Amino acid sequence: MRTSLQQRFRAWIAAPAYPWVTGGALTVGAVAELIVFPGSVTTTIGVLVSSASLMWRRSFPPVAVLTVAAGLLGFAGDVNLYVSIMASGLIGCYTLGRNRVLHPAVTVAGAALGALCVNLVHINTWSRMELPVPALWEKGSLSLFAESFLLTVVIFGAVMMGDAVRSREETRKERNLAQAQLIALERQQAAEAERAAIARELHDIVSHSVSMIAVQAESATYTTPGLTPEARDGFQQIAGTARSSMAELRRLLGVLRTPQGEGDMALTTPQPTLDHLAELVEQHRAVGGEAELRVTGEKVSLPAAWELSAYRITQEALTNARKHAPDARTVVEIDYGADRLLTLRIQDDGPGPAPGSGSGAGHGLTGMRERAALVGGRLSAGAGPDGGFLVKAELPWGTTG
Repeated sequence: MRTSLQQRFRAWIAAPAYPWVTGGALTVGAVAELIVFPGSVTTTIGVLVSSASLMWRRSFPPVAVLTVAAGLLGFAGDVNLYVSIMASGLIGCYTLGRNRVLHPAVTVAGAALGALCVNLVHINTWSRMELPVPALWEKGSLSLFAESFLLTVVIFGAVMMGDAVRSREETRKERNLAQAQLIALERQQAAEAERAAIARELHDIVSHSVSMIAVQAESATYTTPGLTPEARDGFQQIAGTARSSMAELRRLLGVLRTPQGEGDMALTTPQPTLDHLAELVEQHRAVGGEAELRVTGEKVSLPAAWELSAYRITQEALTNARKHAPDARTVVEIDYGADRLLTLRIQDDGPGPAPGSGSGAGHGLTGMRERAALVGGRLSAGAGPDGGFLVKAELPWGTTG
């Protein structure tokens, strides 16, 4: 029950209308007090300005300086202390400390100086009213400044209370931020642990099967009698492809590993670049395909993402050529354009796409388009101008940082 009331009270204080309601109510109270106890013009102005200015204390906290100054001015105009002045002055000092409009020491010192000036005005008023006022050098003269001392103590307490609330709220915000960062870190660590578990499962299942393919293909060349040289070479190529797939699999699984993952699964193999295209074309020739690599333009070093995308697009295009046009001749053209545009053309002289198939929508072509789009490029695939199948990719690299 107590907690619920505290929450409601805090919600009410935090409401946007709170300063307007309280400031307006205090202003109405000040007007009523002035009607009952009329004061001088200076006192009336000070009381009303001090009370009314509190309505803007949240939207514009520096207005609290005017609140305190007007309150001191109103008190200086009359020896009697109005309740509205006392309330608005305390709220103004609290606001100055709560929002750190000035350093608390500067705020207290300035308000104390104002209180001393008010006290001196009152001493002068007392003397004109023919009250017994001892001279400053006489015994008991220090008691004349009890008013300024009391005001300074009250001002100090209000400013320090506001500053303490500000410090507490900043500490709470910092603690909440630290907790949010800790939760985010724990979630990240949980995700990394899950990725590592997935990597282990993939390695245990997939890598075992692929390695078995490599071992069986290689052993078949020695255990199967009557193999022709072509069949023996075919088994060796299967074994080599399986080993290459295993190396690629290990590299990709390394991406899933956390930085604290197992060392033997770390990503240590560099990613392929355009410098490896000659090897890629040679591999195509090694399995019976006919291919030619042509490079035009002034070669430049591209960012890793561009190099990898271009390599993968070429690799997939050659794979498709081997699959759909095994006896065709394939030409790979790489053009480092003067307009800072890398252009890839992989064209074969095979039968081309099947009638009605368009540019195709297989996983390989989709993957190539996604590779090009990742670096802001575009890719087209379909029948070439002179027949066959043409894959063309344009990868702009001039806008990279």
